[in-house]
Amino acid sequence: MNWYLDVLKKYAVFSGRARRKEYWMFFLFNIIAYIIVAILDAVLTTQPLLTGIYALAVFLPTLGVTVRRLHDTGRSGWWILLGIIPLVGPIILIVFYATEGAPTDNAYGSNPKAVAAY
Repeated sequence: MNWYLDVLKKYAVFSGRARRKEYWMFFLFNIIAYIIVAILDAVLTTQPLLTGIYALAVFLPTLGVTVRRLHDTGRSGWWILLGIIPLVGPIILIVFYATEGAPTDNAYGSNPKAVAAY
């Protein structure tokens, strides 16, 4: 749960790097929260209202952690636009997100694994 809250605390931070674990744990908790909100939305019969508000609330944190994840692999945040290419783009992005980050410092900052180790 801390991974989710840490990303929300960095609401609109697009600089720096994010570890794979930070990205995927945020992704997991985000999906769980979205499912809970969707169920609540269906029970209350306010169908698009709560899910829309939730999606809007986590849009910038999701974008920020995604850009930081791309930075960890040594890529610019603009690579996120690859996702608009049907079928191929999202698959390539998933590979980028799952790729281990650069073990040394890169243009986007120091290795987050090395920082977390101390």
